[in-house]
Amino acid sequence: MLYTFKKNGYIWVTNCFVALNLKFFILFVFYSTFLCSQEDLKSDLDSIQYYLRHSEKITSKNLESSVKFSLRAKSLSEKLAIDSLVLQSEINLLSAYFIKGENPLFLKHSHKSLKLAKKIHDSTSLAVVNKKLGYFYYDKLVDSAYYYNSKAEKLFHILKDKFNRAVVLLDIALLQYNGKDYTGSELTTINGLSLLDDLEETREVIKYKSYFYSNLASVFGALEQYEEAIVYNNKAIDIHKDLYGSGSIPVARQKSNLAIVYRNSKRYDIALKYYTEILAYENLVNENPGFYVAVLGNYGYTLYLMGQTEQLPKLYLDAIKICDSIGNTYRSIIIYRRLSEYYQSENIKDSAKFYAHKAKTRAEDSFDDELLESLLLLSKIEEDSIAVKHYDAYITLNDSIIKNERTLRNKFARIQYETDQIEKENIQIAKERLWLLIISVVVVIASFLLYLFITQRNRNRELQLVQKQQEANEEIYNLMLTQNEVIEEARTNEKKRISQELHDGVLGRLFGTRLSLDSLNMNNSIEAVKTRSEYIDGLKTIEEDIRKVSHELNTDFVSGSGFIDIIKTLIETQTLAYGLKYDLKHDEAIIWDELDNKKKIHIYRIVQESLHNIYKHANASHVSISFKLKKNVICFTLKDDGSGFDVTKAKSGIGLKNMNSRIKEIAGNIDIKSEINTGTTVIIEVPIT
Repeated sequence: MLYTFKKNGYIWVTNCFVALNLKFFILFVFYSTFLCSQEDLKSDLDSIQYYLRHSEKITSKNLESSVKFSLRAKSLSEKLAIDSLVLQSEINLLSAYFIKGENPLFLKHSHKSLKLAKKIHDSTSLAVVNKKLGYFYYDKLVDSAYYYNSKAEKLFHILKDKFNRAVVLLDIALLQYNGKDYTGSELTTINGLSLLDDLEETREVIKYKSYFYSNLASVFGALEQYEEAIVYNNKAIDIHKDLYGSGSIPVARQKSNLAIVYRNSKRYDIALKYYTEILAYENLVNENPGFYVAVLGNYGYTLYLMGQTEQLPKLYLDAIKICDSIGNTYRSIIIYRRLSEYYQSENIKDSAKFYAHKAKTRAEDSFDDELLESLLLLSKIEEDSIAVKHYDAYITLNDSIIKNERTLRNKFARIQYETDQIEKENIQIAKERLWLLIISVVVVIASFLLYLFITQRNRNRELQLVQKQQEANEEIYNLMLTQNEVIEEARTNEKKRISQELHDGVLGRLFGTRLSLDSLNMNNSIEAVKTRSEYIDGLKTIEEDIRKVSHELNTDFVSGSGFIDIIKTLIETQTLAYGLKYDLKHDEAIIWDELDNKKKIHIYRIVQESLHNIYKHANASHVSISFKLKKNVICFTLKDDGSGFDVTKAKSGIGLKNMNSRIKEIAGNIDIKSEINTGTTVIIEVPIT
């Protein structure tokens, strides 16, 4: 018993040890797998962060690599199902596509980003994407630009991101200024400046302040509040000098804006001073020819207003040359108009009219404001009814522009109101989506059942069509067999005729001649010699008959027979029924036996369908048909003298569709050439093998 106990105790202990080891092993495997998966996850996350860091460094020189890094980051993020990283990848992608100018891809990834940002409730990304869309639409669709900018501004306001909110407000202010909503632009600009005043004065903050000052200067200039315009222009100039240096292009541009204010306020000397300073910039014409032309034109116009016309019209003409070389249509319109004003003041009427009309013509494409000025100028230059005509056009266009500006301002107000209503509508939309989902499921199920029904019906029709096609093919095959039987019968009859000819004709004559010659063998009289000579001539005649029969035997009396005879029978039958004359040419080199029955059947049907189409549509009287062999390809040409048709406009009927289907099935090609009142030529190529 003790032994047994000890044995059992040993076994029991051993079993516990095994059970404990198994548990430890499972835990070890699980823990190891977990650690490995964690290592893989960490590796993938590190790779994503690496790709994202490199994709964010977007410049004009590394756009392609930025796109590649973004796509890799997006792929890995989607694999791990981390929506936030997918969204970051999408935003980097749309930024790169925007710089590349690939608008469809930019819009595609923008809307994907908006959808994903809403899904994961990422307000920052929502604001960023709306801001980018507002910038994208700035010079394309004003109302869309205003819509996205308004949404971005509200989101940045909720996020308490004052800087980005100010940046968006600048775009809105510029849109309002371009829409001649000067009061709205002024209020928006002041709001943006107040946000920047609350921030630390970094380089970016100071730069955007200068942009706001510049817009305020433009607004006050448009409102003819010139002193305020001068103040804000000078503020912008001071900031540009600190940021870029006194001799920089940004400073020159702001000086140009200031010069316009002085010119409009009739302080021409000061305006001329600023224009002279800008034109003195070294290499300006090469670095920025568009800006140089603007300054040169304004400099010339200021001289004109001062009555100092010694340098005119040369300044204007020089500016026009540069405009034409760089394709600056807008600036050329202004200079043409000023050339016209100059020649009008010099009483050179023809030149004044010439340049005024050139300005009007160029402005007609897409520059309504400049067209308005050109029409007003022409109403002053032209005389009598022509002047009245241009003035009427000016009034009409002016009313249209005012109406459009009013409509645009109303759109801004409506968009502002609509963006406020969007959040309220979202709750209602959620409820509607539930019902839409239910209805969609019902519709999908019903559509699926309908699809099954239609598919089954179409399948049955296809089977019926295949069955009819098979019956037609069998009919042609039987016809070919019948034709072969007729040929074999003709061959047998011909052999029988030749046999009878040899037996009854040639052999009988040979036998008679032989007997006659035998009877003359022992007779050497003159009369016997003469008779023998006649029999020899008879043998020659019999020789010719034998040669003739031999020639007939060597001649293939059914040459060209077989399939081409079937085709010929078809053509004869159909042309007779259709009242057509025909000629048929076929290449003897074509060995029809090398062509499989499927191709023969299709060729037969194509010929049949072609003749039917000629009878039905062409109104022809004659048709030419030919079969030629070119490089192991049978070329079938069918030409009629009918009414013809326009191949580019003709709709494919059932007959033509059937022909195309047959030709495709036998790997052939079809070419249809036709001219009205000339006829139609159909060329079909079918490979033998």
